[in-house]
Amino acid sequence: MSNNYKTKVAVVILNWNGRKFLEDFLPSVVANSIGAEVIVADNNSSDDSVEFMREHYPNIRLIINAQNTGYAQGYNNALAEIDAEYFVLLNSDIEVGENWVMPIIEEMDKDKSIAAAQPKLRAFFPEQRHEFEYAGAAGGFIDKYGYPFCRGRVFDNLETDNGQYDENMEIFWASGAAMFVRADAFREVGGLDGDFFAHMEEIDFCWRLKLEGYKIMSIPKSTVFHVGGGTLPKNSARKTYLNFRNNFTLLVKNLPRNRVIKVILYRLILDGIAGLKFLSQGHYKDTFAIIKAHFYFYTHLGEIREKRKGVLSMSKYSYGNNF
Repeated sequence: MSNNYKTKVAVVILNWNGRKFLEDFLPSVVANSIGAEVIVADNNSSDDSVEFMREHYPNIRLIINAQNTGYAQGYNNALAEIDAEYFVLLNSDIEVGENWVMPIIEEMDKDKSIAAAQPKLRAFFPEQRHEFEYAGAAGGFIDKYGYPFCRGRVFDNLETDNGQYDENMEIFWASGAAMFVRADAFREVGGLDGDFFAHMEEIDFCWRLKLEGYKIMSIPKSTVFHVGGGTLPKNSARKTYLNFRNNFTLLVKNLPRNRVIKVILYRLILDGIAGLKFLSQGHYKDTFAIIKAHFYFYTHLGEIREKRKGVLSMSKYSYGNNF
């Protein structure tokens, strides 16, 4: 390990009102994170998470954020206080497997061009434990219309893990549920975009890393088991709003010049269809969430375009080489 870092690997769990998850899953993280320092960053919880940590895990470093600024800025704030060569951004609702840290760190040590990586994500619940998990499965990609998908998961269709994705592979984005990040690269691209709050911030982050010439990898020798929906349930209108809003921001910030207008026009049409589908199913709040997301996009387009200029000014590679 370089003497420039206080610790080699920091496993950082960002917690918000997740006392039960800490109680259930922190023991597996502590027991199996050999070679790493485990840190809990509390995002201004209103439950007894902080008291629980102080009573039951007094030897684990606890960072307390002054307010809940979401996943993105919450991690930015916490990681600014940590001196490590590698960060591992880990959701509180994850059970980790044995020896889950070092297989990924060894690969990143060997190849300095790897800036971020993820383990294999499988579902936590016993009846689904052999299935890939929605939030990342075996590695993330993005289609020509800007919709994210994963090896092992396309939309809501989840595959059973039969070893079909057991080779290391370069991917487009690593899941924010369990993302290994080279700390220097994290700082180089400015960390996560705090305006995303939650959802798709890891895709935006990985895209910017790729524009700097870094690689994102899936390294399935490591496996974790994810509950999912711990902070926002899958059928939450708030989640619908963030997904649609952040996807627009993601695309305008990072799409190639020759694709951005065409893709956005397609997405406006497809989002309208999605809104009508929600309406026909009686999911009125989700339809309103899509409309609200579009209004955010229209009213903040100037700010988003400024972010795009910032990304373009930093990028070493052409947009067209990365999508």
